Amino acid sequence: MPRTTAVIVGGGQAGLAMSHCLSRFDVDHVVVERGQIGQRWRSQSWDSLRLLTPNWMTRLPGFRYDGADPHGFMRVGEWLERLERYAATWRPPLLEHTSVDAVEQDGVGFRVVTSSGVWNADVVVIATGYCDLSYVPAASKRLPPAITQVVSSAYRRPEQLPAGGVLIVGASASGVQLAEEIHSSGRAVTLAVGRHIRLPRRYRGHDILWWLDRMGTLSRPVDRTTSDPHRRPSLQLVGRSDAAPLDLRALHKQGVRVAGRLVDIDGSRVQFGDDLTRTTAAADLKMADVLARIDEHIARTRSVAPPRDGFQPTWPLAFNATRSVDLKRERIDTVIWATGYRRAYPWLHIAVLDERGDIAQVDGETRVPGLYVLGFNYQRRLNSSFIDGVGADAQVIAERIAGAARATRVA
Repeated sequence: MPRTTAVIVGGGQAGLAMSHCLSRFDVDHVVVERGQIGQRWRSQSWDSLRLLTPNWMTRLPGFRYDGADPHGFMRVGEWLERLERYAATWRPPLLEHTSVDAVEQDGVGFRVVTSSGVWNADVVVIATGYCDLSYVPAASKRLPPAITQVVSSAYRRPEQLPAGGVLIVGASASGVQLAEEIHSSGRAVTLAVGRHIRLPRRYRGHDILWWLDRMGTLSRPVDRTTSDPHRRPSLQLVGRSDAAPLDLRALHKQGVRVAGRLVDIDGSRVQFGDDLTRTTAAADLKMADVLARIDEHIARTRSVAPPRDGFQPTWPLAFNATRSVDLKRERIDTVIWATGYRRAYPWLHIAVLDERGDIAQVDGETRVPGLYVLGFNYQRRLNSSFIDGVGADAQVIAERIAGAARATRVA
């Protein structure tokens, strides 16, 4: 039975960042990936998808973007090429096309059962990220069989959908992008909007993330005493070749019908809540607060920047928002669920899951010594799940693993 100090589950950006950091500490390890490097990017991305972070934010331990378009937004294929090039710089001990069937405690260590064999390890790092299984509300079961249902991770292009109209449920980054693309294909689109964070793509001469990075906002530790990270709405922010903004106002102007949160399904009739005013007003207020803090930073640091941009509020769209649609009568043949993700760990035979089914952790450490997680939403900082943020978390965990390994050798 092979033995190693650490087994890393997942060969995406988080797993590779972890491997790079452990290699620098000369900690022996193995990376187990169910498919190829970055498999989730390969299997859960639509054809036109670009990263929502600008290229200059493509930074991992020992790697940063070196191309000719630092302010652009690369397509997934280009990102995968760079991820493979990143791995080639140190050739991690990577087992591709290897599934993990069980992770269980074995004395003071762990036993990891894979399709390529069984490993004994002192440490396991679960780096499978937060985009695991698409979340679909239970109400979806009440839709008529004639309605095609698609989760956003399975969507590839408009041509795969039936010819009729489309209802998209969820208006964060994925939902708004799919709404624009599908509407541009000639289909009528209705977008059901829940809680979200509205941000402009650019503000006062720079990308919005440039300002947040410069101010240290993205790397700020998560304050778990004031809010529950699990309940934070998602960003309504997209990456485009022209860096143009895409929000509910832009979609409404293009002809997308905007509705409130989906609240009920009764056969072909779908009901929407009367919360659109409240939801969009909250997003507008949050955006105004972020922009005000950027203005304060500019004034305090005497930075050179253009005058303030003007933004129109979203909430007036709610005045004539539809409260229900009959899918059959309006010839809406498809419902796309862009409602986020949930996690599932059928192979994790260790009692570390919370009431939501997530792994309970603080700063990447679970209640079981030696079991870590990496790449989770708001794990340590606001950008813990970003490509640009996962490296700092990997470094912290690697230092802990290396320190424990040194202490064991001395003992």
